[in-house]
Amino acid sequence: MTTASAEGQSQHGTQVPLRYLVAGAVTPLILLVVWGALLLSRGGAPAEAVIGAQAPTFALVDLDGNAVRLADLRGRPVIINFWASSCGPCVEEFPLLAAALEQHRSEGLAIVGIVYRDRSESAREFMSRFGATWPAVMDPADAVATSYGVVGPPESFFIGRDGLVAGRQIGQLSQQDLDRQLAPILGRE
Repeated sequence: MTTASAEGQSQHGTQVPLRYLVAGAVTPLILLVVWGALLLSRGGAPAEAVIGAQAPTFALVDLDGNAVRLADLRGRPVIINFWASSCGPCVEEFPLLAAALEQHRSEGLAIVGIVYRDRSESAREFMSRFGATWPAVMDPADAVATSYGVVGPPESFFIGRDGLVAGRQIGQLSQQDLDRQLAPILGRE
């Protein structure tokens, strides 16, 4: 027999026990229910930052113990960059962020690096090694990452002077991506 029949026979003529077929069909449903229960126990699905909506606010502490509040940056274009010291693509995009900050400093550009599931010692060494001059803040219990719907580093959000999310980059920024995302928050569209 070359094709499987409706009775559960394999291509070699052996019959697959019904319990395996049922388990294979039911297991994904059970996993989906468990995942949903975990989300509900955390207060529901993430309140993901939506393009055109108000950026989720936060007040965190940087690696030097200084308070960093998104509200304090209102009126300025802001890049919020979620990163980790173990993230290879983060290494590659850091020089682009540094150059953008230097190039657009006179336009008020601000960058806030939010350390994603990393140790403060590792983050501090990373910032020093790459000469980053913007604040890097710790995100205890991933509260801010959850409010932004972050999947994993690197992930960047581009916030306009009005406090609205103008863009989101999931994954590594290229120079072209960065230029495209910066244009609306710098008023160049």
